[in-house]
Amino acid sequence: MNRTSWAGLIVLALACVASLIPSACGSPEESGARPSARVIVLDSGGEEYQPVLGGPPESLGMRSGLVTLAPDSSIGQHNTEAYEELIIVFEGQGELRLTGAEILPLEPGVAAYCPPNTQHDVVNTGSETLQYLYVVAPASNRGDA
Repeated sequence: MNRTSWAGLIVLALACVASLIPSACGSPEESGARPSARVIVLDSGGEEYQPVLGGPPESLGMRSGLVTLAPDSSIGQHNTEAYEELIIVFEGQGELRLTGAEILPLEPGVAAYCPPNTQHDVVNTGSETLQYLYVVAPASNRGDA
């Protein structure tokens, strides 16, 4: 998949997750702040982590980042708590390991979903760098979606 296709996939993923942000976060009119549309260049520059969206005021509640993991590395166990997480893989091979549940394979062209209140870890199981974008948004059980 070429860079233009990945860019389209990223925009689509961010738009889909943005539609899930609950009204409990408050509308832009209520908070007085309105996030602005933008293009974000994904270039880690060799770093392990590049922030993409950091929540308010950049977005209503969405957070995301570009992660680059070396072979045999892991991001570390953590919990989604009251958030949903989407992982979009660009390169490499890995696993999304859900505590007490299945292991989901990660590879280029795959998007993996991690529900709220889930302990998990991302592990690079390949011999090359694993690079992915994660998108986290407040969980909502809206019936009008």
